[in-house]
Amino acid sequence: MKVLNLPDPIAAYFDADKRDGHAVARCFTSDGRVTDEGQTHVGRAAIEGWKTAASAQFAYLTEPIALEKVGRHYRVTGRVTGTFPGSPVELRYQFMLERGRIASLVITP
Repeated sequence: MKVLNLPDPIAAYFDADKRDGHAVARCFTSDGRVTDEGQTHVGRAAIEGWKTAASAQFAYLTEPIALEKVGRHYRVTGRVTGTFPGSPVELRYQFMLERGRIASLVITP
């Protein structure tokens, strides 16, 4: 398995994603945003709710398998395996960082 040198806030996100919504929300700036499945969630409380709802629906783990930096963004490809139809899938995570936290995350197939 290839070891990726993820920036600390991104590594913290993937670690927190194994736990709970509160841990994930702490990875973001106070006005951070997540866009996933066509919906945008702004602020730590909304991000915590998004993660909590996603975890209640399906159990899953994400393995980051590729990283590239494009301008101010980091793009991570993750292999997501879980109890959802079509598992496993590869998703793209586009992060923008600010002050040592995640300012925005867009997740796409």
